[in-house]
Amino acid sequence: MVLLGDIIIGLGTLCILIGIIGFVKYKSFYTRILVTTKIETVGVITIIIGVAVRHGLSFFSLKVLLLMIMMIIINPLVSHVIARCAYLTGYKADGKIKDNNPYENSEEN
Repeated sequence: MVLLGDIIIGLGTLCILIGIIGFVKYKSFYTRILVTTKIETVGVITIIIGVAVRHGLSFFSLKVLLLMIMMIIINPLVSHVIARCAYLTGYKADGKIKDNNPYENSEEN
């Protein structure tokens, strides 16, 4: 079981490394949010499964699997909230902020 756990942990680490390359490759804010969500969800959860397999059936494994379930639920929600907040405040994909105040640029001042 230890060897199988180590292999699964290695696969999770490989997923994270490939995700980091994708994060560096893309320049758009929204694409980077997508990539980091995938890195955290796939990579970290694979590592957590590897740790649970490595330790066998125990109370520690149960706690680790509960942590994994929390990450599966919370991680996409938090990433969605961050992206939605950026979108609603006018943050464009190229890093510029859209001006939403129509009175600020009027020539009547």
